[in-house]
Order: sequence, then C-alpha cells, then structure tokens
Amino acid sequence: MTKNDFISSRKKIAKDYFLQGFNCAQSVALAFYDLCDIDKEMMSKLSSPFGGGMGQMREVCGAVSGMLIIEGIISGYSSPTDKEDKKRVYEETKSLGEKFKEINGSIICRELLSSVPHSTDGTPAERNQEYYKKRPCAELVENAAEILAEKLFEVIQKN
Repeated sequence: MTKNDFISSRKKIAKDYFLQGFNCAQSVALAFYDLCDIDKEMMSKLSSPFGGGMGQMREVCGAVSGMLIIEGIISGYSSPTDKEDKKRVYEETKSLGEKFKEINGSIICRELLSSVPHSTDGTPAERNQEYYKKRPCAELVENAAEILAEKLFEVIQKN
C-alpha cells in the first residue's frame, strides 16, 4: 500500500465512522484500532468520553483527542522514570496538535464550533442533515486522521 492510499483510506474510515454516529474522538480512534492491540468495542469505549470537546465541555477537539489516544497506544511511554521517552512523547504530541491547529486554526472545540449552539445537559444533538451542514466536524475528523496517518505510515514502514 502506498502512503497516499494509506492516508486516504484512514481519512475515509474516520469520516464514515463519524457519519454513522460515532463522536469525533471515536471516529478517529476507530479508524486506527486495527493497528493497536485493542478491539473495536474497547477502542470505542475508551474514546467515547472525548466527544464534544470532552463530554460536551467544548475543550480539546475530540478529533485531536482521538488522534492522541492512538499516538499513546502506539508510541506512548510506560515508565514514569524514563524522562527521555516522556520528552519524546510530549514532543510528538505537540507536533500533532500544532499540525491540526495550523490547518484548522485551533484545537479547541468551542473555537472550532463557535457559531454552533450546543447542549450542556449531556443530550447528544440529533444527527441529521442540518447537524452535518452546521458543523465542520466530519472535515476535522478527516484532518486528524490524515495527520496521524502521515506519521504512522513512517512508523509502520520501520516495523
């Protein structure tokens, strides 16, 4: 598989998950679950709280959170005393977030969706044509999947 094919397929998978009704974090994470030692249901559960900018708080965009969940599973550190590994992970995290911000202007959900009213009582918005018309979320999910796929393709090629 070429790099372009890998990136295109992951973007499509992520967008398809979003259009099925998964939140933005789940959509990105699920587009890569097959590269992790975790099944689809567990990945869906693990990433579920991060939709709506973390439970509708509109903080960090769920697409970014989904991207970082996968980053952590694939390239994260596990030793609390390995400062070099911790530094590497933080640098990679910043790089992914900065790329997303460069493309979209922010990594903060409320800034990305500033013109879209939202529920604060936990009720998910009805997924219909109006929902998708008002929100750039499907595109944000694709952007996060593309950024992550670009990075992971290199990692996969090395292994």
